[in-house]
Amino acid sequence: MTVHQSITEAVYCINPDCPRPYPQPWGNKFCSGCGAMLCLNHRYIPLQRLGSGGFATIYTVWDLHKKTERVLKVLVETSFKALQLFEQEAAVLARLKHPGVPRVERDSYFVIRLANPQERLLPCLVMEKIHGQTLEDILNQYPQGCSEAAVQNWLYQAVEILGELHRSGIIHRDIKPSNLMLREGTGQLVTIDFGGAKQLGSIPVGSQGVSTRLISPGYSPPEQIIGEGIGPSADFYALGRTMIQLLTGQELEDLEDPESGKFCWRKYATVSPMLANLLDDMTRSDPQQRPTTADEIQRRLVTIAKKKKKSKRSSASLSKRTLGASTGAIATVRDGIAGIVRFVFRIVTTVVFACLDTTWEMILGGFGAAVGAAGGFALINWTTVGDRFAEWMYWQLLEFPEIQITAWREIMMFAIAGLGTAWGLTLAGGFGQERRPIIAGITGVFGYSLGWLIWQASVSSALVERLLGAIIAVAVVPLVLGLGLPSHYLVHAFVAAAGTGTVFWILAWLRLLPADVLLDIFSRSDASWLDFTNSVAFFCLLGVILGFWLGISYYLLVPILRWLGWR
Repeated sequence: MTVHQSITEAVYCINPDCPRPYPQPWGNKFCSGCGAMLCLNHRYIPLQRLGSGGFATIYTVWDLHKKTERVLKVLVETSFKALQLFEQEAAVLARLKHPGVPRVERDSYFVIRLANPQERLLPCLVMEKIHGQTLEDILNQYPQGCSEAAVQNWLYQAVEILGELHRSGIIHRDIKPSNLMLREGTGQLVTIDFGGAKQLGSIPVGSQGVSTRLISPGYSPPEQIIGEGIGPSADFYALGRTMIQLLTGQELEDLEDPESGKFCWRKYATVSPMLANLLDDMTRSDPQQRPTTADEIQRRLVTIAKKKKKSKRSSASLSKRTLGASTGAIATVRDGIAGIVRFVFRIVTTVVFACLDTTWEMILGGFGAAVGAAGGFALINWTTVGDRFAEWMYWQLLEFPEIQITAWREIMMFAIAGLGTAWGLTLAGGFGQERRPIIAGITGVFGYSLGWLIWQASVSSALVERLLGAIIAVAVVPLVLGLGLPSHYLVHAFVAAAGTGTVFWILAWLRLLPADVLLDIFSRSDASWLDFTNSVAFFCLLGVILGFWLGISYYLLVPILRWLGWR
């Protein structure tokens, strides 16, 4: 393949400060206006400026290696946040291999250094050139709205792409008609503009731990607008709004009732009730009331398609079905049995997954707690750090005179054990967590330290087993709140605290955790290997039981609350 003669007559200079960027003679290595290199990264020649938007300028470039046209995106904004988003887009696209995502090679991100008229760096990203129209272009062609069949097809493809993104740990955050394209000839939907993509969790892909808020008015969900944590349902909200706009042809702001604020769109489109219900569910203000996975939306779309096919077949073969009533009855029984089998299979699969997820959390929670306790024990007993820390804490907290100066060493072991427990549970990644190791670690340290402090302040006035259950409950609550569970935070914290505290109270009451062992763990006077073993075993058991009760709360109690209507 060769470059068309009309294109090769001139080359574009990408220097935003160039006094005469176009036209540059084909074959020149350097711009005649500013001296910048015209062959970028020894491979790409800019042919045409396509436009600019946001913080970047877009060009068509000729790839000398692949002998084809590609798209070059050049960052012209100089702020750190813009650079962060740009690098993040490059990292996201390089990871994804899906026909619904523009293809980007591993070495397609590079930086050009300019010296004239001022010294600056230009980050560049080369990606596949998608030939076709955006859904915004199509909407402009059909201002009265697009057909239900077309919108349903686009919705299914878009959900499939989002499912791939979410399984890769990525939230797009900017789904709207202008960011959805149809490949010319095939009709394959492609999602573009990953500059606002965010990793599932608290840290954006390619960033250094700083998240940037991104808002597209009319499409972004409420939790994204106010800066709360978001999940996959944020993309579903924006996609649902996009499809409603395609169906109605109306501006989204015009579909909101000015008095009640309700989103009323059905009167502007002719659409089947099942599809309308799905779009309403996707665009609910409460993220807990939206579909939670792409698979769930796809299953509903498949059901809608089957209903339509069945309706058409029934209309065309009414007389045949009248003659074949017995056959229909058999089919009904067969479908009923198949439905029961599918239901049982889903139940069994869900139970197995819940058991595996909970077991993994128990294992890593116990392991993290054991490692933290072992490290803390060694630090306070076999180094001088413990004594120095104890003396410092004693003089900082003189309002606790009943606590001996040597006892303050133990709070360090408890804090490190809390940190290890929180990190173990976070590393397991179960229960829909956002995986917030820093926040979880801080709350784990705080909760376990608070539990130890309360023990020291009140152990003389209460039964050991009774106090133990209360202390465990106090220590668990902050840790659970810091894990970043998807919803019902207080329910999870209460269930985990009450359940774990009760188990330890029973163990102490049955003398399976003798009082003298507990007293040695919380305030020991020596550092024998038996003390080491008891301490590690105690915190390991605490991490395991905590993981178990989190599983009970997440997979059993919270679903029951949702079924009862508590969102």
